[in-house]
Amino acid sequence: MRSVISGVKVRLYFISSYEVRVSYQFYNIAFTTNALSLAGIFICYSLLSMKELRHLNKYFKKYWFKLLLGILITIIARIFSLVMPSYVSKSINTIQQLTNGILEKGEAKTLLFEYILIIVGAAILSGLFTFLMRQTIINVSRYIEYDLKNEVFDHYQILHLGFYKKNRIGDLMNRISEDVTQVRMYGGPAIMYGIQTLTLFVCLIPLMFIKAPTIAFYTLVPLPILSVLIYQISRIIHKRSTKVQEFLSTLSTFAQESFSGVAVIKAYSLEPKINEEVQTLAVQGKDTSMDLAKVNAWFFPLMILLIGISNIFVIYIGGKQYINGEIGLGVIAEFILYVNMLTWPVAVVGWLTSIVQRAEASQKRINEFLKVQPEIHNEVEKETPIQGKIEFRDVSFVYPDTGITALDKVSFTVNVGETLAILGKTGAGKSTILDLVARLYDVSSGQILVDDTPITQLNLESLRMGIGAVPQDAFLFSDTIENNIRLGKATATLSEIKQVAIDAVVHENIMGFKKQYDTVLGERGITLSGGQKQRVSIARALLKDPKIYLFDDCLSAVDTETEEEILKNLKKASADKTTLIVSHRVSSAKNADKIIVLEEGRIIQEGTHAQLNNVTGYYQQLYHDQLTAKD
Repeated sequence: MRSVISGVKVRLYFISSYEVRVSYQFYNIAFTTNALSLAGIFICYSLLSMKELRHLNKYFKKYWFKLLLGILITIIARIFSLVMPSYVSKSINTIQQLTNGILEKGEAKTLLFEYILIIVGAAILSGLFTFLMRQTIINVSRYIEYDLKNEVFDHYQILHLGFYKKNRIGDLMNRISEDVTQVRMYGGPAIMYGIQTLTLFVCLIPLMFIKAPTIAFYTLVPLPILSVLIYQISRIIHKRSTKVQEFLSTLSTFAQESFSGVAVIKAYSLEPKINEEVQTLAVQGKDTSMDLAKVNAWFFPLMILLIGISNIFVIYIGGKQYINGEIGLGVIAEFILYVNMLTWPVAVVGWLTSIVQRAEASQKRINEFLKVQPEIHNEVEKETPIQGKIEFRDVSFVYPDTGITALDKVSFTVNVGETLAILGKTGAGKSTILDLVARLYDVSSGQILVDDTPITQLNLESLRMGIGAVPQDAFLFSDTIENNIRLGKATATLSEIKQVAIDAVVHENIMGFKKQYDTVLGERGITLSGGQKQRVSIARALLKDPKIYLFDDCLSAVDTETEEEILKNLKKASADKTTLIVSHRVSSAKNADKIIVLEEGRIIQEGTHAQLNNVTGYYQQLYHDQLTAKD
């Protein structure tokens, strides 16, 4: 930056990659500066010194024009704000000259009126540019928040099931909400106020030395002390901010689990225990937050103290120089205004430090999940239409999180149009087969083929689009019944939805509700009974009309008569489809083309209902037990 006043030259050099230069002039000072270097210094320093926040570089690059425009507007707004002190000084000097008889009364009035107009005009322009500044930089921070939340959410969606078994929902929610909000503060307010502060320092400090070097020196003496204190305190803030964010995840998880399990809490009279745990968490949260607040509390008192010392220096040193005739009275007033103009920027330094440290801690937590790589990869980009033939060849699978062997060298083939029923005790590996067909996991050894093609060589989206899955624990969203069923086919008409509801034997239940298909369900479909939820889930799968049906004990909560009616309708709907049915009931399996019985991950029986019922073993015993219970 180069400034020239009465032949005195002051040069300040900044290294910057930006080539745009801005020239501006106010009162008798002409400046030529690489204005963007101010932004470059602040942003580059922050991004380079905070390695976790480098993740945001791509967003700064994406919105570089709006950010650049906002930075320029910020600089201009601060420049206009610097007009007032100089003209206040001139106004005081004019009054002093009038008192001393140097100026005529009319001439003094004219000058004062002119100075007032300049001060008011500069204030209006400064206010206008400040408004535009917020409309640009703060908007950019909202865009970054939007993009970052989408990035985190999209990454959540592609992660494997094992990830969700290891991490709690409350923690996942906190990282995409509270942590992203902390990062947004860095991407907007921190940049905006940081540029304001830098601009003020770069413009004001040289100006102060030009006007009165001695006063300027003593006025700025406290600033190096302040910088050292800020550096030391910021290190502590970073550590304690991380602890606060981690605690918020713990609190979110506890609250989510308590609200979801409120029925169990009430049934077992656990309210006193939960209240005690809440109180413990509240105390822990208070202590953690207070540890951070105690450090933050040092900032503003230190700022005010050091600014107060600067004001004392201005009055004392300036007063002595005025008495000696070295400066005018207006200069003292001007410097008091300068010092007070520095109050907020100096205080902001501490606030900015806190914001950046919090953002660094939050972005670190976000990056921890963004760095997690999905275990299931889509190896094929082009679409691969599914017909439905499924073959297992010596498939073994071990759950990576528990080390439990779920399947051990399982082999079978299901042709298009056939139905395979899978029976066995709890933990035998029945549901695991369905998860592997949908490729929610990849096999540990062996091979799964779909349409005689290894499942890993199929487009993952095409595979899953060709599957209609009904889990044992049917999940319904907090939406209307109609929209929950429509998830199977977005373009479905209401008549199509009603037809699949009839096939799933849930239409009459729905029509019994006051708002029928427009009935809004509670969280996880709590409005419906277990059997109704299962049947709505079946209707959703039927509406999708896939090539492969995967039914995971989805009739366990319905009575036998309703089960028989649903199975009859499913047989019609899946006439040319491949169907895999997991069940504990022989009634759901007896009409299947093939039946396999699993025990500890191995196939111990295989055949049709007639074949297995004539052989002494698990299937025959299960059939007779259930037949006797029915009678």
